[in-house]
Amino acid sequence: MSDSARTNRKKRIFDIIQIGSREDLPSRAFDIFIVIVILLNILTLILETFTELEGYMTLFKVVEAVTIMIFCVEYVLRIWTAEYLYPKLSKKKAVLRFLISYDGIVDLLTILPFFFLSGFAVFRLLRVVRIFHLFRINAHDDSFSVITRVLMDKKNQIFSSVFIILVLMLASSLCMYSVEQTAQPEAFENALSGLWWTVATIFTVGYGDIYPITFLGRFLAVVITFLGVGAVAIPTGIISAGFVEQYTKAQKESEREGLEGRRRSTENVIVDESSPYIGRTVREVEEENRVSIAIILRNDILVLPEDNVKIEPGDMIVYQNNI
Repeated sequence: MSDSARTNRKKRIFDIIQIGSREDLPSRAFDIFIVIVILLNILTLILETFTELEGYMTLFKVVEAVTIMIFCVEYVLRIWTAEYLYPKLSKKKAVLRFLISYDGIVDLLTILPFFFLSGFAVFRLLRVVRIFHLFRINAHDDSFSVITRVLMDKKNQIFSSVFIILVLMLASSLCMYSVEQTAQPEAFENALSGLWWTVATIFTVGYGDIYPITFLGRFLAVVITFLGVGAVAIPTGIISAGFVEQYTKAQKESEREGLEGRRRSTENVIVDESSPYIGRTVREVEEENRVSIAIILRNDILVLPEDNVKIEPGDMIVYQNNI
């Protein structure tokens, strides 16, 4: 096989394993296939935890092994074609870039526990990483990608609001320690021991295992609860506003594209003495040429393009092609 044919085959494989367009049938089929494999793998991981299904464990293990093998093949192919994913980098740098990318890390952590780490309880937790494969399904639907765009556009505001919440949590823990340590030395042992109570209060979980008993402590708890409700609502408002902005932007872009499309399809022509349109009615011209006449400009006078109006020499016809 020549180098050119080998390069074309490699590029074609890259096009297939990447998220494809609806017109590329093999690529679209591969996308659907990978989604099904991911869902099967996650479903198997969940079903293995049911003691009632112990009789099907062999089947689950087979399904898990097959899906992991598919992930391995996909992982190798993505490494092999990484140079097309990062065309501005050299081949080695492109491979390294993929290996440290989100998809590369998730793929690796999904595969490794199945082969090497199944005997260690801590490492078996890495099997849960495979559930992050579900995020790859989002890439196959534009509606899901809106979430990613919102988070990226509003990341600075979100980080700021999270920082405010963390400061509030720390301040609340210190305040509660100051007023409750004497009355409850076991519950509020140090400055950070009230952090659990703060989390449960600010996020309105309210477990009730730690709570203030002094008057000042209960007063502070009421104030902190109100502040917590307001602070937690900040990120929610930011994300909600981001969704509105994204959908408004998408709607405006769609309207703009439609307007530009109509402008591109609108043309005009000046009827001269040799034009075949002379003496023909508007309806005849529209039917024969598959156009819609919008305006007829005759001697600087606007003529409505009614069906029985005849075209005369010197007319300027503005029309739109019918698709």
